Amino acid sequence: MEKGILEQKLKAITNNISSVVIGKEQVLEHLLIGLLSGGHLILEDVPGTGKTLLAKSLAKSLACRMNRIQFTADLLPSDVTGINFYNQQAGRFELRQGPVFANILLADELNRATPRTQSSLLECMEERQVTIDGVTYPLEAPFMVIATQNPIDNHGTFPLPEAQLDRFMMCVSMGYPTEVEEQAILRRFTQSNPLEELNPVLGREEVIELQALVPTVFVSGDVYRYLISIVSATRLHPEISFGVSPRGSLQLLKAAQARALLHGRDFVVPDDVKALVKPVLAHRIILKDTFRGETNGADELLDTLIAGIPVPTEAALETR
Repeated sequence: MEKGILEQKLKAITNNISSVVIGKEQVLEHLLIGLLSGGHLILEDVPGTGKTLLAKSLAKSLACRMNRIQFTADLLPSDVTGINFYNQQAGRFELRQGPVFANILLADELNRATPRTQSSLLECMEERQVTIDGVTYPLEAPFMVIATQNPIDNHGTFPLPEAQLDRFMMCVSMGYPTEVEEQAILRRFTQSNPLEELNPVLGREEVIELQALVPTVFVSGDVYRYLISIVSATRLHPEISFGVSPRGSLQLLKAAQARALLHGRDFVVPDDVKALVKPVLAHRIILKDTFRGETNGADELLDTLIAGIPVPTEAALETR
């Protein structure tokens, strides 16, 4: 794909979503990085900050199949994956596909479901397939799970286990808008809902084509060593019980490649890695008791780790 066409496509989807969601440029960038690299995202914040709106805006900007699941305590795994039911007229069992058979799956308030139901997404997210009654069905590409959760609500919630959190490429906080941004939100949504007027700007095949470009983004040896130094530091730090796994290293690498592509480069620079350390790694590390209860403890600790690791010079970064 030519560079001009690539930039045009990426700009089109950014502008399309920005016509609905105001003032969330960094969150939008993380969302697009997840889409390009084939990763899954958790959008985490208090109710009413635009988590579901952002996910729906992405889904409507793509000519892809999108399904939404409202997770509740009484939701069953079969409500997510589907069931085989007996068709009396045909005289045989037939598959009734669940909402997971989609390209974009919006898992709204994922932490309200029981661990049994939450675990029904593990195979879908990792292997892009669903097993029902011993039969495995592949999920159509692209496949992306965008989960939302409210971190301050403890009533009727089941915190995601570390094994499932590790399947998500990034955990991103929306944050409150500024006064200027909130005024723009009120004006934009007073007379109409811009989400209803949103039209697709990218087709399914175009998304797959963009995703295929991410692995081709060049990564120098210096950047590899820089990334591994950061990950290794999480495993050795005295305030961290369990550091980042190799899956986390790979997710950080893929995300950095996607960010480079999003910024119009065919090579990764240290800033790509540094910019994604907290959204990709913070939810993967388990802190010791001294840091529990501190909302930003993991982020602050990662800032300290990054500050103590030498950044490679740019002289060798473009060397192929």
